[in-house]
Amino acid sequence: MTETSKPDDSSPVPDDSFHVFDTTLRDGAQREGINLTVADKLTIARHLDDFGVGFIEGGWPGANPRDTEFFARAQAEITFRNAQLVAFGATRRPGAKAADDPQVNALLASGAPVITLVAKSHDRHVELALRTTLDENVEMVRDTVSYLCSQGRRVFVDCEHFFDGYRANPEYAKAVVRAAADAGADVVVLCDTNGGMLPAQVQAVVATVAADTGARLGIHAQDDTGCAVANTLAAVDAGATHVQCTANGYGERVGNANLFPVVAALELKYGKRVLPEGALREMTRVSHAIAEVVNLTPSTHQPYVGVSAFAHKAGLHASAIKVDPDLYQHIDPELVGNRIRMLVSDMAGRASIELKGKELGVDLGGDRELIGRVVDRVKERELAGYTYEAADASFELLLREEADGRSRRYFRTESWRAITEDRPDGSHANEATVKVWAKGERIVATAEGNGPVNALDRALRVGLERIYPQLAKLELVDYKVRILEGKHGTSSTTRVLISTTDGDGEWSTVGVADNVIAASWQALEDAVTYGLLRAGVEPTE
Repeated sequence: MTETSKPDDSSPVPDDSFHVFDTTLRDGAQREGINLTVADKLTIARHLDDFGVGFIEGGWPGANPRDTEFFARAQAEITFRNAQLVAFGATRRPGAKAADDPQVNALLASGAPVITLVAKSHDRHVELALRTTLDENVEMVRDTVSYLCSQGRRVFVDCEHFFDGYRANPEYAKAVVRAAADAGADVVVLCDTNGGMLPAQVQAVVATVAADTGARLGIHAQDDTGCAVANTLAAVDAGATHVQCTANGYGERVGNANLFPVVAALELKYGKRVLPEGALREMTRVSHAIAEVVNLTPSTHQPYVGVSAFAHKAGLHASAIKVDPDLYQHIDPELVGNRIRMLVSDMAGRASIELKGKELGVDLGGDRELIGRVVDRVKERELAGYTYEAADASFELLLREEADGRSRRYFRTESWRAITEDRPDGSHANEATVKVWAKGERIVATAEGNGPVNALDRALRVGLERIYPQLAKLELVDYKVRILEGKHGTSSTTRVLISTTDGDGEWSTVGVADNVIAASWQALEDAVTYGLLRAGVEPTE
């Protein structure tokens, strides 16, 4: 791959010379919409350990019961193979001793072998937030780090608001770094807490601080300028050997540096071995698994791991990829556990159709006439409102129909109807009746549902399950409606996308009509047909 430096596969598991530090369970959990249970945190910790990060920051023990419970359960229930568990907390209070501070001792009680302390490095924050003197703040850092080190803990120090503090008072910001390092902190992390820095600025500051203090430095970047990943890599360029990230970039406001692009860049672009051998290929799986745990839809356009990261739509791109995938891809997607996807749309050319057929297991054999018919049909139907880039199953049925010269159908629809009854008490009843033919038999089935489409789905499958028992496994899992451009308002064309699962996989189908229920019926017909095709049933109609 051009401009890609693959890590040496013969190199050992990463040593302590470079740290990948994950803070999904603390900083990432501060994202709006995320509310992790202890069980959630344990599950994510296992995924992160499988991925091979060196450190997992689990939360702030003593600050809330949930984090205290997490540390107790994590050490009892998880055997970490790659990561060390990290407890997060603050330096001691002004005017006290670290050994007497309950919060500091709660960090020790967590049993975590590594402790990250947040320390103030911005003079205004010291005076306004901590309400103490600059000298006392430095002593708080020195005393707390020394005490925890004396208790056998490895200590990292996060210098909060470092870059803003450095801009305001560089000598004081560096004094805090020196105090932490001199007291025994293994790494001093420079934090862009407000997320306002740009890569060139980060690189210059990190290089200067490294030269002036001699401390081992890390970087913690927020993404408020959209530069968290770039800022993290800029810090590495300047000498930082510790990167703090969160899975999928979760975090407060717009988020943190995204773990997955950072790690992929380090391994594939910088040639650094920062994960155990083979772990990078698990990246897409781990990203999506963590998204499921936090109950957020995975970002389709996320670098490296998004389902669209290696998706190609333009016919020109597809033609080039057919010759050599490197022409329009910066890496081989398999390196990060992802795959090429060819999108079929009105922009598709012959190469797109041929490659998509190969992806779906339909060999078009270079048949130019057949491929041309498919291209023409796709463009014609997309003009009418269909979209196949989001409905692979409907496209595969169309493709097989053209390739075989006949429709792959398991039943023939005679008629259907759906009724919604508005009752006096404000409730609604939905009932559907379908009449279909299958294997020479006329079937009439009626079912109720929590909406007209659900009622139609149930009636169709109730009617066909006796002949096709495989349909019992099918379940509709998502339903989307979009009103397309039309004459006006409710008379516009409607497009429906339906996602269905059989427990082993999921597929999407599309329907278009001037009636939302009619469009839904088309998508339901394709969903059931494709489910039977997946099950290996031979078509009869």
